[in-house]
Amino acid sequence: MGWVAGKRVLSRMVLVGGLLVSGLTLAGELPSAEAIRAALTQAHERYQGLDEGANADYIPALAKVDSDIFGIVLVTVDGRVFSVGDVKSEVSIQSISKVFTMALVMEEKGVAALPDTMGVDATGQPFNSIHAIEQYRGAEMNPLVNAGAITATSMVQGRNADTVWKKILGFYNDFAGRKLTVQDDIYASEAATNQRNQAIAHLMHAYGHLQGDPVQATDIYTRQCSVGVNARDLAVMAASLANGGVNPVTGKAVMTAANVPEVLAVMATAGLYDDAGKWLYATGLPAKSGVGGGIIAVSPGKFGIAAISPPLDAAGNSVRGQKAIADISAALGGNPYEVVPYQR
Repeated sequence: MGWVAGKRVLSRMVLVGGLLVSGLTLAGELPSAEAIRAALTQAHERYQGLDEGANADYIPALAKVDSDIFGIVLVTVDGRVFSVGDVKSEVSIQSISKVFTMALVMEEKGVAALPDTMGVDATGQPFNSIHAIEQYRGAEMNPLVNAGAITATSMVQGRNADTVWKKILGFYNDFAGRKLTVQDDIYASEAATNQRNQAIAHLMHAYGHLQGDPVQATDIYTRQCSVGVNARDLAVMAASLANGGVNPVTGKAVMTAANVPEVLAVMATAGLYDDAGKWLYATGLPAKSGVGGGIIAVSPGKFGIAAISPPLDAAGNSVRGQKAIADISAALGGNPYEVVPYQR
């Protein structure tokens, strides 16, 4: 333990490749470049050969995605970008998109709009559950399960579907720091097989939670899930949340800082499908996964991190991505709940 710039800090020494390297402190200091590179390299090497899980196949096009893609990117709140592995290949963003549409609704309507409309509680049931809707007549959803996410999409303001879509994509672009595009093959495959989501939208409409056209909301939701992203895009998006709504690479304020805590709270409680509680218990990081193989995680005030690896576990989360992010965060002191007792 020591003092840096008047701050009490806890020094970490991380074993990487047989060498001890200095890691992050727990009192506001950011990780050193050496520690970040070492942590990323070690995690990538450790899990690159891991042969567990399988690509999602309920959307046929996802089963065809290269299962060997494995890239990790970490972006600090001061704008440093570190990467390892395949960080150029794009996958569809899928459910990670829910985080940013939720944030857009908060920006337009305020943080009370979501709990007042569909709720922010973890349902305790699968992300595409119809029973969960029926159980509480759509009132105990959250924006990270399909019922809440489609409802959130319907809440984005715009005179027509094209206006709404351009606003959503533009919001994503600001977070990623570049122009993103829809993967047409994914969109076509998902649109042809989204009958369950159509039923969910109509049921939420029947219970009065979805006020607009449920067909339009489902189509826009399907399109947003089909946006292509690489690991760098996702890490910059996560880092923008870690940095209080300011993209640390472009310097652009992409959302109101006061709304970020609510976004992170929902990510923490419902971000990794049925395993959200296990993830939070193990890492303390607000996170969100997508069945395209991506995961984002946020260490508030420190960094955003993302991994892409398509093979998923039974809960629908990237096997390699979870393990890599958990190891890297542990090495760099990313857990926001980990504190040092005050020394009098």
